[in-house]
Amino acid sequence: MSPQRLLVPVLILAAAGLIGLLVFLPRLSPAPVLSGYVEGEPLYLAAPVSGTVKQMLVQRGDRVRAGQPLFVVDTAQVGAARDQAQAQVAAAQAQAQDARKGRRPLELAVYDANVAAAEAQVREAAAVLGRVRPLVQKGVYAPARLDDAQAAHDAAQAQLRAARRQRDAATLGAREDQVRAADSQVILAQAGLSAASARLSETAPVAPGAARVEDVFYQAGEWAIANQPIVSLLPDDRIKIRFFVPERSLSAYATGKTVRFSCDGCAAGLTATVAYISPRPEFTPPVIYSREARDRLVYLVEAWPSARLSPGQPVDVVPLGDGK
Repeated sequence: MSPQRLLVPVLILAAAGLIGLLVFLPRLSPAPVLSGYVEGEPLYLAAPVSGTVKQMLVQRGDRVRAGQPLFVVDTAQVGAARDQAQAQVAAAQAQAQDARKGRRPLELAVYDANVAAAEAQVREAAAVLGRVRPLVQKGVYAPARLDDAQAAHDAAQAQLRAARRQRDAATLGAREDQVRAADSQVILAQAGLSAASARLSETAPVAPGAARVEDVFYQAGEWAIANQPIVSLLPDDRIKIRFFVPERSLSAYATGKTVRFSCDGCAAGLTATVAYISPRPEFTPPVIYSREARDRLVYLVEAWPSARLSPGQPVDVVPLGDGK
């Protein structure tokens, strides 16, 4: 066969091989993914007062349920404050009840005696005024003597009116403003008792939800400073995945959208709901740096996964296409 006739089949086979390579080679290359990792937001639980840790009820790595006790701090100091607040409430309530009862008979007798004394002073002042007035008119006394007697009479009458008002108020009972003041003291004391009771309950906190004990900073018998973390929890609902989206693909992502991801040793078909998209771009962080991603502007995206994961795990997120 001549070389010219052999050239045609060779060219046809070469063309077919090139077409097949162009069609199947993209399918053989790995699918594009976005690199990311798992991160947790721990909770730090502390006591509002300083004291000795009486009981440590959990250990690092334990699983805890919602409402499970974690530790107990010595309650002597806070318990004394609660007892004092209870006593103040009882005292304030007693004062309020006493204000509503009015005056006792012995106290009323005192007010009656004050009125009688004031009436006697009025009679005496009136008698002096009756003697001085005609003598002044006759010129025996100077006019100033009459002015002094009149002033003494007016002062005695003013004292009598004041004594009668005090007796009437005591007879009718306590004034409304005194009752309101006593009621306000009761409310104030009850608020103090509520605050003391709340502080007492905080000396033995419980887990707010299902979580894993990430760390224990104090053991039983150690002295813990007020508001210093004693236990660190990693709640199941505060574990998220963080990944980085190229600038050109950012428009495909929005809060509430679902993304698919995978990780080594994890179940298949994992998903996460986008919760946050950073408004500022950044260069690819070193934690996910690779030759394909170097010197590329990316945006941080955070999503809540549908499965329980461990912080630090690397994940591969299937990118969303534009308009999806």
